[in-house]
Amino acid sequence: MPAKTAWVLTDDKAGMITQAVGLAEAVGLPFEGKIIRLRPPWAWLPPRLWPGGVMGLAPDSDALTPPWPDLVISCGRKAIGPAREVKRRSGGRTFQVYIQNPHIPLRAFDLVVAGAHDRLSGDNVVTTKGALHRVTAARLCDAAREFAPSLAALPRPLTAVLVGGPNGVYRMTPEITADFADRLAAFAGQTGGGLAITPSRRTGAQNEGVLRERLAGRSTVIWDGAGRNPYFGYLALADQIVVTCDSVSMVSEACATGKPVHVFDLPGGNAKFERFHSLLRDQGITRPFTGSPAHWTYPPFDDTARIGAEIRTRMGLSQ
Repeated sequence: MPAKTAWVLTDDKAGMITQAVGLAEAVGLPFEGKIIRLRPPWAWLPPRLWPGGVMGLAPDSDALTPPWPDLVISCGRKAIGPAREVKRRSGGRTFQVYIQNPHIPLRAFDLVVAGAHDRLSGDNVVTTKGALHRVTAARLCDAAREFAPSLAALPRPLTAVLVGGPNGVYRMTPEITADFADRLAAFAGQTGGGLAITPSRRTGAQNEGVLRERLAGRSTVIWDGAGRNPYFGYLALADQIVVTCDSVSMVSEACATGKPVHVFDLPGGNAKFERFHSLLRDQGITRPFTGSPAHWTYPPFDDTARIGAEIRTRMGLSQ
């Protein structure tokens, strides 16, 4: 019997790719990652308006052709139509998993993986505290070995700082970034330790410049985007973590370590983000970043491994 295979369908957003790839890794089947780009009018229409028989792919999209996979994991609105069509063209054989709230009837999928803050329920719905991710003990161990030399000069305790940026609901201006940097400086001053900071693409050159200027001369390393991304290394080597509130993925990845996670609040937000952050605060997992040190413990997030096992069970695969 041929080995079972999987496809991961997403757009090119890093947060979507990380969740879907992380889940595919947890399932354990050989998989191909495919970036989905749509042609008009499908790029404009919501998935609920797509008729059957339409793949909708643009010429620069990764191709979706037979042999069809046994499992397709999709994340992001643009991947919904193609993923459903893959299942249809496979004669219904492909097991279809969607990550996040699809905003179409849930019966369209074999399994929907949604955060508790999405408030979805059903026989084919499994919920998570936050976003799925690729943080595992083995990956952290490997990253610690790789990046320990680059942080060896920083004093302990080490604080990893995960910096997001403005998005559709949160603001992050140079003035806000300056306040954040000053709080980080005060925090490091009280702990006597160093800061390992990794900006994201959304941070922007101006905000990153403010961080470098305000933290100049302190025991700080700020990744400049060159070479391999040290993100997992910083998570692995840190004694505590500070993360901006704008990314469910970054907060969830930080919480997968079991280390104290301080969340820096940015102006803005919405009800969905507030439900997510309230859940973690109420369960004693995260605390607001005030600039003062604190230590606490909690069970690390294990949602990705749990749901990977659930998919294997539903597909009738051995554990």
